[in-house]
Amino acid sequence: MVETIDLFKDYKVGKVFFPALRGISTKIDDGEFTAIAGPSGSGKTTLLNIIGCLDTPTKGEVLLNGININKLSSKEKAELRKERIGFVFQTFNLIPVLTAYENVEIPLILLDVSPEEKNNRIIAILKEVGLSEFIHRRPNEMSGGQQQRVAVARALVKNPSMVLADEPTANLDSTTAKEILALMRELNKKLKTTFIFSTHDQLVMDFAERLINLRDGKVVQEKKRGAR
Repeated sequence: MVETIDLFKDYKVGKVFFPALRGISTKIDDGEFTAIAGPSGSGKTTLLNIIGCLDTPTKGEVLLNGININKLSSKEKAELRKERIGFVFQTFNLIPVLTAYENVEIPLILLDVSPEEKNNRIIAILKEVGLSEFIHRRPNEMSGGQQQRVAVARALVKNPSMVLADEPTANLDSTTAKEILALMRELNKKLKTTFIFSTHDQLVMDFAERLINLRDGKVVQEKKRGAR
């Protein structure tokens, strides 16, 4: 599914180059529930952004189902994100003036989906995340946990092969975070969608089937483990 080969990423701050990634090589298989963990500055978000075609490496390769994304044009990367990758962010990134239904609808507007199928998909995924009664509510009428459920529904409504979640529990209390993680785990098993998290939250690490630990831009440990 995902393979990184000797991946480097440098950022230029003024006249100084800051190395964010220093030779990362790893593989993540289809259907895995994986956490990329590490302290602030370890490179986990940078790695996630490169896998998601939101950033480009300084050196090295990233393969998605055998496709070298470094060789894709900006338009081709945009198509890949549009059709095959879903994103969940720590700040939810919902549009305040839109309802839950309308927020989840956004990815489908960009795809060639009939009105009937679009409506069916939106209703079905909002039901899956437990928000059937909140379809017409706006973000300011929902709790943080409910907003994150909308964000999860929005990421999944286009049936992506992979969902990338950047610190998805950062703005949630521990009880709500457990509920969201359990929901993602259930959807991972049911839909066979690959989930990749960047996190420094031990709770996320405990839920993950596989843990990739980073420090100073390098992989220091990889292990598979049973999920909760």
